[in-house]
Amino acid sequence: MNLSASVRTIRNGGTLPLTQIPLLPVDEFCQTLLDATDHGWQVASYFGVPEGEEVILYAVLGYKEEGVIALLRSRVRGRFPSLATLSPQLQLFEREIREECGIIPEGHPWLKPVRFLPDPRSGVRPLPGALDPYVVEGDEIHEVAVGPVHAGIIEPGHFRFQCHGEQVFYLDICLGYQHRGIERGTVGGPHPATLFQMEAAAGDSTVGHTQAHCMITESLTGRRVPPRGEALRGIALELERLANHTGDLGAIAGDVGFLPTASFCGRIRGDFLNMTALLCGSRFGRGLVRPGGCGFDLDDRRRDELLQRLAAARKDLTAAVNLLWSTPSVMARLEKCGAVALKDAEELGVVGPPLRGCGGSRDVRVDYPFGIYRTKRIPVATATGGDVHARALVRWLEAERSLDFMRELLGELPGGGVLSAPHAASPPAPDTLAVAFTEGWRGRICHVVLTGADGRYRNYKITDPSFFNWPALALAMRNQQISDFPLCNKSFNLSYCGFDL
Repeated sequence: MNLSASVRTIRNGGTLPLTQIPLLPVDEFCQTLLDATDHGWQVASYFGVPEGEEVILYAVLGYKEEGVIALLRSRVRGRFPSLATLSPQLQLFEREIREECGIIPEGHPWLKPVRFLPDPRSGVRPLPGALDPYVVEGDEIHEVAVGPVHAGIIEPGHFRFQCHGEQVFYLDICLGYQHRGIERGTVGGPHPATLFQMEAAAGDSTVGHTQAHCMITESLTGRRVPPRGEALRGIALELERLANHTGDLGAIAGDVGFLPTASFCGRIRGDFLNMTALLCGSRFGRGLVRPGGCGFDLDDRRRDELLQRLAAARKDLTAAVNLLWSTPSVMARLEKCGAVALKDAEELGVVGPPLRGCGGSRDVRVDYPFGIYRTKRIPVATATGGDVHARALVRWLEAERSLDFMRELLGELPGGGVLSAPHAASPPAPDTLAVAFTEGWRGRICHVVLTGADGRYRNYKITDPSFFNWPALALAMRNQQISDFPLCNKSFNLSYCGFDL
């Protein structure tokens, strides 16, 4: 679908001077947003930037059919029209804008706090979790509250179930207990600590977030990544996907009490993490992805060892997962549990395996290719049903494709260096907007940067895939048994810190 001539588009990892992004009247801005989301565009980021008494609204949308990213902006004061009831994927963004900028999205159905930030005007921070929850009224309705402190080593999040007997009518999810201020801490950067903060934005997605940040840096400075560096980045990203998908398959098996697959996958996940350590010394990939390429190279001996380890892990993982698929009692628990319809997933803007488990085919590696994926394509894995089984199946299919991709890539690694020289870069472009998408193992990661007149960061916006997918988990629990929540929750396996930032 073609948007109005006033809308500017770029490619993934591209930049655009702010002067080339028209300031649309708010009515035209809102209508363009609605027209776009009605015709297949997906909102990747939507945020506000205060300028004196006014706020500039920025919207970043992606259109997979053409692989382009659209940029819109508008100037508002005090309030702006809410589009949440017409385009549900905007509702959480509007609440976030209200909380961060102090302006009101008029007509929003429920301005529940997102991260319990200090009020922009008074500076008073509400107590995290202190709100009037949604309550279902009626005879024999009862409420079950879980968290924010959980048994075991897990991040804080509060789940409030409205139930009739075992049946869940409504699940209210409250996060925001561990807001770290990563975005605000980047203002005036990049600082010496910025790169390390990006590695920890969501610790199990170190490579995905760091690659997005480095793509931003490279686009603003014109610094190029050598082909060998791009290849090693791709290998690291797929290893991150393999480790987490394997861990999730094991955890799903554990939640239904099927210990063989749970035990095997727990060990195999460690094998994939150790392969990442073989690349850079860190099991989570820290220190590997750097502006201009990679901080570590891979010699022939370690490449051969990595290929051997991958072959062994593939054999073990295939055997462990086949045990899962061939056990009728396991399939009976996974099938038709926590189903989400494709239409609902598209309306909410769901990304990653939960969307592809509904039959959706969005994948940044294919739709908005970056790095090594520009020259080497990886097939999109999808399933139907939208239930726990489909989300688990997508993880296994993606693991197979990642293993094929890495084997081929390791067999023909480009020569040359892995990191371009810093002096080859230009000073950061001033008064510019830069956008980078990557496909983390949970789904699309989006980083957006605005620079000031000095080329330093004026605003940095991160949208982790969990931002879109937490509402889908709440939807998946509608009319389910409350005892199915651990299994359904694990089939999404969302990040608390990636949401809270």
